[in-house]
Amino acid sequence: MNLKLKLGIAALSAGLAAGAQAADYTMRLSHQFPPAHHSAKNMEQFAADVKANTQGKVEVQIFGAAQLYKPNQHHAAVAGGKIESAIVLSFQWGGTIPEMNVTIIPYFMSSVDKMKKFPGSQAAKMLDAKMLEKGVKNIAWLVDANDGIFTSAKAPLIKPEDFKGVKIRGLSKLWDEGLVAVGAAPSSMPGSEVYQALQTGVIDAGFTGVQAAHSRRFYEVQKFGVASNIILAYDNLIVNPEWWDKLPADVKQGILDALDKAEARVMPASDAIPAEHLQQLRDKGMNVTELSAAQKKVMADAMQPAVLKAFSSSSPDAPRLLELINKL
Repeated sequence: MNLKLKLGIAALSAGLAAGAQAADYTMRLSHQFPPAHHSAKNMEQFAADVKANTQGKVEVQIFGAAQLYKPNQHHAAVAGGKIESAIVLSFQWGGTIPEMNVTIIPYFMSSVDKMKKFPGSQAAKMLDAKMLEKGVKNIAWLVDANDGIFTSAKAPLIKPEDFKGVKIRGLSKLWDEGLVAVGAAPSSMPGSEVYQALQTGVIDAGFTGVQAAHSRRFYEVQKFGVASNIILAYDNLIVNPEWWDKLPADVKQGILDALDKAEARVMPASDAIPAEHLQQLRDKGMNVTELSAAQKKVMADAMQPAVLKAFSSSSPDAPRLLELINKL
């Protein structure tokens, strides 16, 4: 093969490679979930769907496992334009937007019926507006979990009395009011820090979603698990408003269509915790109990009043938000 032909082939190959990799828009997406986490897998499929929907115009570059930013840095990173997008767990807004804590009021929003009605509702629009006021645009309400599991090493945490004196992972100041009401000593921390805290004895008990307890290997450091559909946690996909507003309409629609599929993938089929999710933990040696309706009512009666009281007084708009959700 002569030199001219070799150079021609090389140039053609380089051009094809560049064309295959080139994208008109880059969407850097940061999140805190490890690769095995169901939310991480959902975002991988979302990236593939965006590429297909936009004919390769948008490349979603995913930075998971908090490798780029820590969970408490995502809001500022997106608002400041350092990255185009991130996943923020709804309850991680904490004191920044206290109304976002509404989904973790024990047993208040975790039914599938309410979850299906919530996106696009007046309640969701109120919260979307509050996120926009803080410099980010929310474009998806992705169910992270509508269940929770209390894990422990010494004895199962089934009834309120079991929590007395237990050092346990908290979620937020609001949620922790419910734990204090049953006599526990909560310490709030992101999911990525809980395993080590359990392993080293900083805390006695953990709390997370059932699937997350498996993907984060809680079964290695906790013997017991008690599960129920106690809370609703959303993954909010937030984007930088300036970046979003500059996207062509067809590109935006391609991203939103991909998010519709992502929302459908994580919508639970029923209020019951999938048996296979519980079995995954049992297969790893964890003694798992799923609370009965009567047991859930006992826990709700013990935890919910304190959390509702704290939430109602957390902001002037909190009572109105509760009214809107009660109408769903």
